[in-house]
Amino acid sequence: MLSFFKRKHTLDHDHSPEGIQERLQSKTEHSYLGDFVLGAIDGCVTTFAVVAGVAGAGLAKHVAIILGAANLLADGFSMAAGVYQKAKSDKDVLAKARRMEEKHIDVVPEGEREEIRQIYAAKGFEGNILEEIVKVITSNRQRWIDTMLKDEFGLQVEMPSPLRSAVTVFWAFCMIGMIPLLPYLWPFNFGPQITFLYSCIMTGIAFCIIGVVKGRVVHKSVLFSGLETLFVGGVAATLAYLVGVWLRSLNIS
Repeated sequence: MLSFFKRKHTLDHDHSPEGIQERLQSKTEHSYLGDFVLGAIDGCVTTFAVVAGVAGAGLAKHVAIILGAANLLADGFSMAAGVYQKAKSDKDVLAKARRMEEKHIDVVPEGEREEIRQIYAAKGFEGNILEEIVKVITSNRQRWIDTMLKDEFGLQVEMPSPLRSAVTVFWAFCMIGMIPLLPYLWPFNFGPQITFLYSCIMTGIAFCIIGVVKGRVVHKSVLFSGLETLFVGGVAATLAYLVGVWLRSLNIS
């Protein structure tokens, strides 16, 4: 009995009737936290890469500010626009499939019932139970169509708002992507090396925090996810820094 309770407390989900109901209902809602993490990682990585490239090339402080700000607005908008188009395209595909299923139910209802029958027969149901399932599903038009969309086409019935996803990504991109630039915006003059060092420290902390949040979203080790994000960001920044050093060695004017 004790081992049973130990196993129960190590499970990821509450398996009480209320907990199950709440979890199943939440599955139909899109989590915009994933959009935030996506925008935050990309914003922080690309902006810090710009800062590192400027530092490697030995360029002036205002160059980092100008290029970093341009990156925030241009790349952030570009990424948000891509997310918007992807979400809108997915919604258009869903709407097209829904219209088609509505037409099929009106024109060939028996054929659509047979599709439901075969779908659930493939799940292992048969006989009177199978027929009762078909009867219950097809007795409600909305349920009938939703079942076909999910089981026949493999579509997600509940789609995120394209505009909300895009705004979330853009906001996260700009807000977190601003972190590497903050030391360059300070009124104090620490010198280029110390300023870049502060930028590295602040960005590293940001990478770790983003990674921890990402780990919670995808249910992975927060420590591993934090270090993984820090590593990816560090590699991108190192490459940008080395490119800057190489360009400086060419004495390009």
